[in-house]
Amino acid sequence: MKVPSVYILARAPNSTLYVGVTSDLSRRIEQHDKGLVPGFTSRYGIKQLVYFEIHTDMASAIVREKRLKRWHRAWKVRLIEQMNPAWANLYDPATGAIRDGPGVASAAE
Repeated sequence: MKVPSVYILARAPNSTLYVGVTSDLSRRIEQHDKGLVPGFTSRYGIKQLVYFEIHTDMASAIVREKRLKRWHRAWKVRLIEQMNPAWANLYDPATGAIRDGPGVASAAE
């Protein structure tokens, strides 16, 4: 099922961050976890899901991703810590499950 999502990955707490967008969060995070996404995340071992948002449509998810990519690091850290203060991995590689996160985001965010 296609569910537009914006997500943030980290290598470890307060380390390198990656912001992405996908229509299938579980599948995409599994790909990151296994190092199957070539480029920045696989090169630097960034695979811990620390934040995500569900959107009602892909257009609003893409707009949000582009905004987050322009944010200062401190703002991203604050956003992560509001949802996930311990910087826990919200993805369970053993089951492929993703822990609860925030509700559906609106296009205005």
